[in-house]
Amino acid sequence: MASLSPPNSDRESLANPCASDVARGVARMFHAAGLTVLCEVPLPNGRRADMLAIDAKGAVTIVEIKVARGDLHGDTKWPDYLAYCDRFFWALDPALDAELLSRDTHQPERCGLIIADRYGAEIVREAAVHALAPARRKAELLRIVRLAMRRMMVAADPEMLNLYADG
Repeated sequence: MASLSPPNSDRESLANPCASDVARGVARMFHAAGLTVLCEVPLPNGRRADMLAIDAKGAVTIVEIKVARGDLHGDTKWPDYLAYCDRFFWALDPALDAELLSRDTHQPERCGLIIADRYGAEIVREAAVHALAPARRKAELLRIVRLAMRRMMVAADPEMLNLYADG
């Protein structure tokens, strides 16, 4: 896997090309493994997952991307994602020290770890599976499919956003 230059500041977010590079690498790895990815997915609890992936059996994986040490340390909302996925991964830029995620506060026994750049990714620590309840899985899959379809509709007809308030 090729490496990226280190991030410029701790204020970087998913909008920064470095985080986009991590997302691209994770998406490529998941695609090769048969998972389909959607980025920037709002959750019913008001949070937003950086990436969400679904496999052929309907298992839901959430990935939280971190490219800056300050962002990683300051993130206290990530446990709110666990109720909406079967597996949870951290995805780090290669310039970040992965040891930061071995602390109990980041639940290494539950959360997986991916190191990624724009060309690919590698799972360094597999995530534990905590299966969603069937009713939650059905609701989440329907919500995610509708979100993806809505995004495709808007991509095909950008004026759609102006026609419908729930765009």
